[in-house]
Amino acid sequence: MTTIYDVLRRPIVTEKSNYQNSQLHQYAFEVTPSATKTLVKDAVETIFDVDVVRVNLMNVPAKRTLRWRSRRRMVRRSGYKKAIITLAQGDTIDLFEGVK
Repeated sequence: MTTIYDVLRRPIVTEKSNYQNSQLHQYAFEVTPSATKTLVKDAVETIFDVDVVRVNLMNVPAKRTLRWRSRRRMVRRSGYKKAIITLAQGDTIDLFEGVK
């Protein structure tokens, strides 16, 4: 059984997530594979003290990369579960503010 503090693993910071932060009020997190929408919503509202409007979950597949010398395809990164959280209009998460 996971607690609320174990649900969120790490924030995902990319160019696309920075655009979503500034324009759409959406934040991306990597979550545990057994996380549900209600569990993620409760975790974000408890930890960051914000109002969550919507939660979208998706399973990101494993990425295959190419070895340079042998040119063989090898699975290098495992798949994970990603949550995109939409916040209310006036709320922000301070964790992402210095990244822009």
